[in-house]
Amino acid sequence: MNKARLGALCFYRVSNENMARDNFSNDRRATITDVAREAGTGKTSISRYLNGETGVLSTELRERIEEAIAKLDYRPNQMARGLKRGRNRLVGMLVADLTNPYTVEVLQGVEAACHAYGYMPLICHAANEVDLERRYLQLLSTYRVEGVIVNALGVKEETLETLARGGVPVVLVDRSVDGLVTDMVGLDNTEAVRMAIHHLVSQGFDELLFVVQPYAQVSSRRVREAAFRDTIGALGVSGVSSATIVLDLDNDETLAEIDARIDAAQGRNRRVALFAANAPVALRVALHLKELHGADWQRRVALMSIDDSEWAELAGMTTVRQPTYTIGERAVEFLHERIEGAVVAARECLLPGELIVRTSTSTSKTASTSPPTNNGGT
Repeated sequence: MNKARLGALCFYRVSNENMARDNFSNDRRATITDVAREAGTGKTSISRYLNGETGVLSTELRERIEEAIAKLDYRPNQMARGLKRGRNRLVGMLVADLTNPYTVEVLQGVEAACHAYGYMPLICHAANEVDLERRYLQLLSTYRVEGVIVNALGVKEETLETLARGGVPVVLVDRSVDGLVTDMVGLDNTEAVRMAIHHLVSQGFDELLFVVQPYAQVSSRRVREAAFRDTIGALGVSGVSSATIVLDLDNDETLAEIDARIDAAQGRNRRVALFAANAPVALRVALHLKELHGADWQRRVALMSIDDSEWAELAGMTTVRQPTYTIGERAVEFLHERIEGAVVAARECLLPGELIVRTSTSTSKTASTSPPTNNGGT
């Protein structure tokens, strides 16, 4: 057997007793009609029992129904029951990038809250492809989900509006969608960036480079970049220079621009700090600098980031930690309230980040101004 297929298979053991249950083995599943016949009652009584309306049933009848269900190994079709009542307890979550630690951590909060409220999440990974986002939303609509949580790259307002007009509430995570008025939960990006810049300036860094992926189509990146410029301007500290570098994670030319700016700044005897807009940017930059300068690359330049990934502690990198788990929980809370009929103005819940100071931005760290060398970094 192909080992790759094992994960898709379900194994179970069948006892002799199970195989003798009125011939209800693997040939077909017992139905509510079968249970009614075995219990000597009608389907209405079985339906009442399954829906928890046991108060209208006698003790003797409840016992007969329980025995029949156990004997026939009856398992109700929850999807069919939900559709009949107009509820199926399914909620969709569309995410742009499951390889991003931020997404995984938010998803943990979403799953925990869904469990608490009795929902089953359907996770759709669009792999940063806008067309796939659109197709997944159409698919979720066909599944008649009760609500959708969206953390996507470039989904259009009209696509989500179609869901909303069909009575499916939408909650956005981390980023807004132009033209769409709906609930949104995420980080207070402006305050997070302000906190980071104040930390770097207080540590004596006077050349600040904000490194961000293309941000024109992603609201959270736009807000962070604008907050970087606004905070530097509001500080009014003479001698502090700054610039934004747009990093394409798949294009090494941008990394060369970072190298050139670091060399130029250090040639003027300035202390350089790179401020990464998120964890994927920070990781790409850190790997590049280690490859270029070896294990001591942090003696040349400071690096801090929004997002506190597990590897950040290992690297001693200062970060702004996002309340990712809480973001996921709050998104489900908002969605649940909408599903239950809440009619309130669209809400924007911006949660505070936490500054985690590590050695990467230490004042005692001295930057080498010697020419860059490769000390065996990989």
